[in-house]
Amino acid sequence: MEALKVVTGAGPVGWTVAAQLAAAGHRARILTRTGSGPEHPLVERWGVDVGEPTLFRNAMMGTDAVFHCIHASTYTAEAWRWELPGTEKNVLHAAGQAGAVVVFPESLYSYSSPSQIMTERSPRKATGGTRGVRTMLLQARAESATRTVSVVASGFFGPRVRKAHAGERMVARILAGRSLQFPGSADVPHTFSYVPDFAAAMIRAAETPAAWNQVVHALSLPAPSQRELAQAFATSAGVRPPWISTMPGWVVRAAGLVSGKMRELVETMYQFREPFIMESTASSALLGLEPTPLVRAAAETVAWWRSPASVLLPH
Repeated sequence: MEALKVVTGAGPVGWTVAAQLAAAGHRARILTRTGSGPEHPLVERWGVDVGEPTLFRNAMMGTDAVFHCIHASTYTAEAWRWELPGTEKNVLHAAGQAGAVVVFPESLYSYSSPSQIMTERSPRKATGGTRGVRTMLLQARAESATRTVSVVASGFFGPRVRKAHAGERMVARILAGRSLQFPGSADVPHTFSYVPDFAAAMIRAAETPAAWNQVVHALSLPAPSQRELAQAFATSAGVRPPWISTMPGWVVRAAGLVSGKMRELVETMYQFREPFIMESTASSALLGLEPTPLVRAAAETVAWWRSPASVLLPH
């Protein structure tokens, strides 16, 4: 019998990984505190807290690949430092005992020179705040005896993606006929990652020994600007392009003093002031995958936002 695939977390990435595994005929076990996840004959949904080592080790029995898609409870450096290292340590230990490879979804936060095109060989030594936490996690994975792959993506969009810059802040407003206000510049190129492509890269990386113990990049299209991405969504939806304005940095910083969501933007403003581009050519060749064309990705995203599933998904 084929080995089991274990997925931790049922957010946009974990849910999509589990759904793609099942669609390809693999048995998947998705672990969440509430027992949620895709409904499919090949998907087992277990209510397991990854922070409970004994229960977690039992859930990992018989697996050859773990896709660790759980994040912190809040989007702050303090929560990341408090929650993420211990959770990843548990995952690495349990997966190592099972002889499984662990695939981690990763961000571009650790990249030291984000103003330059970021490749698989770019330095990842950023310090301070959430960026420094990502650097620390990558280092711990590299030092672990367990086989790992860190698959890097930029800002998400796609089905099931709500709490993201290109989620409810963009698509939902376009469909509602509302204006958009972007941080930084609306017209500099910025890589965005389509979640189904990200999930496909994670699954293929687990199946590709040459990718193990490396950092690979999710497959990404040539970077559009925020304005171009919004236009793609509007065109797919058959609605008028939104009116777009931008937020000066000082406005974002001032708002960040009283708003948690704006504090998140303060830390990531550097990604929107100038080109923020991730190159994935080498990973595309390694994994044998190509990104979904933007026209199709935008159409599938809009279709999800207009479906009953988007209404049922918690805000």
